[in-house]
Amino acid sequence: MLYQDTVDTQVLVHKPWFVALIFGIVLATFLMFDLTSTSFGELMRPVIGEPAQSGFFGRFAIALVVAVAFCANVVLIGFAPLKVQVAVVWFELLLLFLAFFQSFKLSLPFILANLPYLITQGVLTTVYVSAVSLFFASLIAIIAAVAKLSSNGFAYAIASFYTSFFRGLPLLMQIYLIYLGLPQLGIVINAIPSGILALSLCIGAYMAEIFRAGILSIDRGQWEASRSMGFGFGLTMRRIILPQALPVIVPPMGNTFIAMLKDSSLVSVLGVWELTFLARTIGQPTFHHMEMLITSSLIYWILSGCLEVAQSWLERHFARSKVR
Repeated sequence: MLYQDTVDTQVLVHKPWFVALIFGIVLATFLMFDLTSTSFGELMRPVIGEPAQSGFFGRFAIALVVAVAFCANVVLIGFAPLKVQVAVVWFELLLLFLAFFQSFKLSLPFILANLPYLITQGVLTTVYVSAVSLFFASLIAIIAAVAKLSSNGFAYAIASFYTSFFRGLPLLMQIYLIYLGLPQLGIVINAIPSGILALSLCIGAYMAEIFRAGILSIDRGQWEASRSMGFGFGLTMRRIILPQALPVIVPPMGNTFIAMLKDSSLVSVLGVWELTFLARTIGQPTFHHMEMLITSSLIYWILSGCLEVAQSWLERHFARSKVR
């Protein structure tokens, strides 16, 4: 008869030593900053008096209140279920970020007036460049990974040189070399294709190692069994090796996709009307730099969040397939 193992778990945030440690860290951290001139000082005015004249007492009082509130928040959240804890913490952090952005005294009408153009032009261009680059980078990565696993010295040498070179150079340098260097050879490529080519070659070099690690995670007996059944190399990879390697490949691939989405902002140096380029261009004439930079940052975050959701779904999907 099988018995389920039971382990008594202890909530770390309810241990006195942990709460005291967090209290000391938060108190020391906020003592390093003078918050008397901020909204914290105005809220504490009945206690500390005039914030500008409160001195160290005012700083200590504010830091003490923040530390107590933080520790109480951590302890109380620890009693809630996991999903509730996550939702509450996300909500609180979002409020903190909104309060931080509000300190810049942003012009909301300016943001709302330019947001549709940022989405219809900037977001679409960013997604287009990223999606096309991801497609070609994946093809390049599979070919390079197979070549690095090959016993053919010529194929291995080319693949290893490719991954070493494109992982060793900064992406911005690669964009300039392709856009400005290829015309020296008589090959003229426009800005968007140049950016896509640079992103594909650079990210493909990183993804090649991900594919190689995934393929190596499959036992060699799978290859031998496929050969005994008369499967060719292509059929073996498509039907046996890659389906089993995908659970290993998906998590680092998701991180690479998110990194590429953000790295696509570098093609703005070529004048491509993607999100970062438009944010700088729109904000510069009227000196609304922070409005556009913060708005574009939030849009990047939302796009990255969509990729995170897709990655999580793929991980669950392949996990269920592996169980079957």
